[in-house]
This record gives sequence, structure tokens and C-alpha cells, in this order.
Amino acid sequence: MQRALSDMAGLERGVIANPDEKRMVGHYWLRTPEIAPRAELRDVIEKAIAQVKSFASDVHNGNIKPETKERFTQLLVVGIGGSALGPMLVSAALGTPNDRMKVAFLDNTDPDGFDKTLDEIGDRLSETLTLVISKSGGTKETRNGMVEAKAAYERAGLTFSKHVAAITGEGSELDKTALAEGFLARFPMWDWVGGRTSETSNVGLLPAALQGIDVSAFLAGARAMDAVTRRRETKRNPAALLALSWFSATSGVGRKDMVILPYKDRLELFSRYLQQLVMESLGKWTDLDGNEVGQGIAVYGNKGSTDQHAYVQQLRDGLDNFFVTFIEVLQDRDPDRAHVYVEPEITAGDYLSGFLQGTRQALWERRRESLTITIEKLDARSLGMLIALYERAVGLYASLVNINAYHQPGVEAGKKAASAVLDLQARVVRVLKDAVGNELSIEVIAERAKSDDLVTVFSILRHLAANPRHGVARRIPDGKSILDAVYTSK
Repeated sequence: MQRALSDMAGLERGVIANPDEKRMVGHYWLRTPEIAPRAELRDVIEKAIAQVKSFASDVHNGNIKPETKERFTQLLVVGIGGSALGPMLVSAALGTPNDRMKVAFLDNTDPDGFDKTLDEIGDRLSETLTLVISKSGGTKETRNGMVEAKAAYERAGLTFSKHVAAITGEGSELDKTALAEGFLARFPMWDWVGGRTSETSNVGLLPAALQGIDVSAFLAGARAMDAVTRRRETKRNPAALLALSWFSATSGVGRKDMVILPYKDRLELFSRYLQQLVMESLGKWTDLDGNEVGQGIAVYGNKGSTDQHAYVQQLRDGLDNFFVTFIEVLQDRDPDRAHVYVEPEITAGDYLSGFLQGTRQALWERRRESLTITIEKLDARSLGMLIALYERAVGLYASLVNINAYHQPGVEAGKKAASAVLDLQARVVRVLKDAVGNELSIEVIAERAKSDDLVTVFSILRHLAANPRHGVARRIPDGKSILDAVYTSK
């Protein structure tokens, strides 16, 4: 652990902590700019925070306003992965009915999902500010979401550029588009901040500030946690204790899953957030020495006490292949609200606490391992602390098992494979266009498309048949070829 803490100290000093990409890793500087290794880094961080606060204030005060309305009241965030999970968690955890702006998300490339979200916004699109988040500017899911959002504005007779801002890397395709089309604003992303550790950057701060969340308190909480998790005395360092708990429970080789049980409805998305932070950081095939190790810890969870009626039965009596993390929030509700007694001197919150204690005890009776993180109340400061705690624990655990926590080759491999499928689809489409009115076997289609992957060709044809191009959408009639259903002549 002392070596891991030294590795972490080096990371904060600016050593190359991501050897694959020859990059520094600087998400800790975001909440304590003064520790950044160079003055220009401190300056860009402080400038970015000031820009977030100024832009949010101008939007709230109507100084920056939509094309046909007096004020923006709705926010639409377009992003994926780290550009969506963090903002979604913070929005769900800290949002109230009195928020300055309501928030919706396009975080996939599902057309039905786009339609559902945009239909829910409905007539409020004219007072909706869209925020597009993509570091490279080339992430296809985010690009697709932006295109769909732009089309929705145009259908409503609105100018997209007058309702959109971008968070992206300088000089990226998105940055160039934002500059050329005159977006309302552009906010920077930096190559030394990974997506899954970007919640205290513009990625997380701008949506939160627009919603009306106290981002200064959020940053202060993260900064306070960073301070205590720098301690070299292991027993007084909560991130070190958390990482060692993971190592003990999994034998350092991922033998058990991490089950996250927050006993607070507002933290329901915390397990989803941790799935990316933990699994993308720790799920690695090779270690730093090039040895094949197949590391990782699987993460899943829901909220307590909902799980009393879901999978706690298996946790207690089934396969012992997990360890549980209970997240306990002592304050049941806003103290300004009156207590409601469901029984004499017993509140619903008393039951929630009782279920947590009871479930933990029931698991221990079966010698099922768990740990508990307790916070006094859920607010911007404590959520900042919770996120920072897990960021630090992930980095320390990665050092313990000698892996690079800050790259994601498996994700990149998936993107390349998807690109190859779309390239093949383009070739299949050309074959189909040339064959309208003729019946061809899949083998012939694959041959003309220069592919020997019949399964993928079939999958492409099936998808195209369900979503016909250049004609009237209809079911495949009995006895008709798939080609007739894919491309119908006008």
C-alpha cells in the first residue's frame, strides 16, 4: 500500500501515469488547481470553473436565452459513458422540483430512445439548451444524438446553433463544428482527464451548475476527500482501506463481485456510475509488465431496501461469489419536513435503517463479507466526497495489482469492430441497390460485398429489412425476398 500511495503521489505531481498513451492523469487537479504541476494547467482549470459559473448565471438570468423565448428552462445533455453517467448520477442525487433547469439525457444511439426523450420535452424544445459532450468529438453515439437533436430543432422551425453549447477537446471535430456554426459556447476537455474521472471537470460541473446545484460545495467535498486520502498512515486513509478491502475480498484477482447497496433512493444510479469507474479502470488483460492477468472486479447493484424483495435472497443463501458495500445515509429527509410516524415513534426512515442493519447481520450470519460507508447527509459536498473516495480507491487498487487504470483498450476494440460492421453494411447496401427486383442468396450477397462472414451479413440484412430504406416501410410479405423488403422502388 505504501508503494501504491507513492504511485498516487507521483500521479498528482504529473508523472506519465498512462504509459500506453504517454499522458498525465490530472483529475485530482480539477478540485485543487494549486497542486497542478505547471502554472498553465492551474490557469486553465481556474478559468474553466469561472466560465462554468458565469455561463450558468447568464443562462439563469436570461442574458443567454433561446431564439424565441425569454429563458432556457430545460437542459438536454448529449453524451455517453463518462460524459453521461456522472451528470446523470449528480442530477438524480441532488435534483429537486425547484431546480433552475430540468435535465434530460440522450446517452445512447437508440432511435426509439431519442424519440422518447424528445417527445417528453415536446413543446419545451423552444426553451431547451442542448449540451453536447465529447472529448474527441468523434464518438459516434454522441454524434448521432447531436444529429437527432438538431433535426428535432429544425422540425420545430428553430435554429440549432442558437440552442446548443459544446464540451470538447480543442481542435476536435465537435469543436470545429461548434466554431463554424456559431454555438452559444465552447468549454474545454483535456487529454489528461479520462471520461470516467471527469465529473469534477466541465463535463460534470456545467450540467450541475445549469441545474442549480452548488458546484463549489461539490468541488469542496472532493477536495476534502482528496486531502484525507493522501495520508500515508493506512488505517487513517479511507481510500487505502477501501482498496485493501477489495483486495482481501477478491484475493487480488477479481474472484468476487462488488455489490453496491445504497440505502437512499437518490443514489440508485451509483452502481451504474461505479460500473464504468471500476470495471473500465480495472478490467485489463495484461499488467504493466505485459503479463496476461485478466484482472477486474464486476460491479452490480440496486437500492435498499428494494433488494430485500429482489436478490438479497441469493446473497444470503446462494453462491458466495460477492462482497457487499452498504451506503448508509444517516439523515432520512430534509429536517424542515415533518416526521411521519408509520407506527408509534417509528418512521419510514427507521424502517430503512433497520433493513440495512438487519440485512447486514443476516449476511454475516452466513459469513458473507460486507463493508459499510456512512455519510451524515446527501448533499453536494458529501456526493463530491463519495465520488472522490472511489476515484482514489480505484487508483490505489490498480497499483496493488500492477495494472494501468487509465486506459481502455477493450472499449477501443469494440469501437473498431463496430466500424468494420458498418463498413460491411455500406458494401451490402450497394449490392442491394444494384439487385432490386432480383433474388440473391446470402452467399452471393456476401461474395459481392467481399465478405466471408455470413452471420454478420445475415444480421445486416435482417436489420435493414426491419428498417427499409428509400421506400415504404412494410413487413416482408410471404414468399417475397428480403431484398424486396429492404429496398422498395417508388
